[in-house]
Amino acid sequence: MTGEGHVLNNPLSNNYRISMDFEITSDKRNELLSRREVQFTLKYDGATPSRMQIIGKLCALLNVKEHQVTLDTLHSSFGKTELTGSARVYESEESRNKTERPHLAARGMPKPKEEAA
Repeated sequence: MTGEGHVLNNPLSNNYRISMDFEITSDKRNELLSRREVQFTLKYDGATPSRMQIIGKLCALLNVKEHQVTLDTLHSSFGKTELTGSARVYESEESRNKTERPHLAARGMPKPKEEAA
């Protein structure tokens, strides 16, 4: 799928009331690794969104589950409410776990809660 220039202008309503506008600048298919490589620009209001918020918004935009996405890079500039980033979207969680290094796959995911003994 070559979906260059997709824009989503739907503010995300969450605990922090951050509105985010996604623009997908590049969406390439990597058949060898069974994944899509997505580059995007994100404009936001207020504080910089967390990795979990960005993954959630990206998953909603691309219509995939959170465990299929690995957020690769995020670059922001001081004083700007805009960042650029890249993500890898896999066909399934199993293919992501086979390809991605464990520390990258765990980054941005909620930490498991430990039970009190």
